[in-house]
Amino acid sequence: MTRSPNPVLDAVLTRRSSPRLTEPAPAQADLERLVQAAATAPDHGRLRPWRLVAVSGDERARLGDALGEAADTPEQARRAAAKPLRAPLLLSIVHRPVPDHPKVPQWEQLAATTGMVTTLSLLLHSHGFASIWRTGPAVQAPQVRKYLGIEDEEQLLGWLYVGTRPADEVVKLRAPCDLRGKMTWA
Repeated sequence: MTRSPNPVLDAVLTRRSSPRLTEPAPAQADLERLVQAAATAPDHGRLRPWRLVAVSGDERARLGDALGEAADTPEQARRAAAKPLRAPLLLSIVHRPVPDHPKVPQWEQLAATTGMVTTLSLLLHSHGFASIWRTGPAVQAPQVRKYLGIEDEEQLLGWLYVGTRPADEVVKLRAPCDLRGKMTWA
């Protein structure tokens, strides 16, 4: 793909989820700077109806223990426990809507949360890191919610796994979206 003179467009066109992530992950100060920038994503009312729980180092294994406890079979527990070890950093994405807001409905608050995560993913990519947003039934598991400190009124939307794309990973080009049927002009 030919690079454009626009780095934002380049980041949007070249970002890909990376299922295998290695060290390094962003340092805490660098990550906080990127999250500050991502917090400028569209958010009607500037409610910021989200929070992130960073999980790194040995805490990844503890999260794995909670995931394993939530599994149905020993084999599923073994696989679940290993999942957080697939990246050096996991950002637990917690949606915390403002209930009964007079101007900003719940769906719009969810859109603001996902907009922030998407923006963060692009910012990570533009700074040489890679990520993948993973979800699954474990987001509802009481053991996982307890470990992460998820309150009853909050919704765990999964994890943004963050690290560096392995040098040997082949990044596939993405076919452009066929806009027929996706966009009309009134």
